[in-house]
Amino acid sequence: MQYEKINKIKSWLGTGSINFFFLPFSGKDTQAKRIAEMIDGVVVSGGDILRHAKDNIEVQNIMANGGIIPSDLFLSIIPPFFSHDDINDKPLLLSSVGRLMEEVPTVIKATNDSGHEIKAVIVLELTDKDVWRHYEISQSLNDRGQRADDTKNALKKRLTEYNKTKPVIDYYRSMSLVLDIDDTKDTDDVTVEIIDALYSFATQS
Repeated sequence: MQYEKINKIKSWLGTGSINFFFLPFSGKDTQAKRIAEMIDGVVVSGGDILRHAKDNIEVQNIMANGGIIPSDLFLSIIPPFFSHDDINDKPLLLSSVGRLMEEVPTVIKATNDSGHEIKAVIVLELTDKDVWRHYEISQSLNDRGQRADDTKNALKKRLTEYNKTKPVIDYYRSMSLVLDIDDTKDTDDVTVEIIDALYSFATQS
């Protein structure tokens, strides 16, 4: 049955995009990578793209402190990525691409123009308490490498900054694209819930 669900999702999605929105330490990267492997897709993380813009000191300083990149910088770096040849014929798993309302029109245009229309938005629901619990576990395991924004002060700011994404989520919700996922469950159970939600959405579309 799972095989049938994945095939249905692949057929429905085509080269479209699924945008993930999440609190820090929600396990988003794990889930996005898992879904990408199942549907032969590509994970596009705005944060990773920005972190690799090492020559832009302003971007690196803002991210190290847990802040959100100003829209003018975001829009100069992120949208051109959608035209890369190596992702032309692939579905995309987006990692909170476009977290401020002023960025959304450009993101939607860039995804549409490149053949990667946003067809669903996954919101991983987690409490702040669970975020801090995940943070402590991650610190003990040292499973994220040396990220400058993984300090306690940066995480506090990232939790506050996440509130700025809520209007974006509400906007996608008004378009009937949002699928809410309970992220307090076991990692495998969350993956199953995402697949079930996408399958149901694809079947109804």
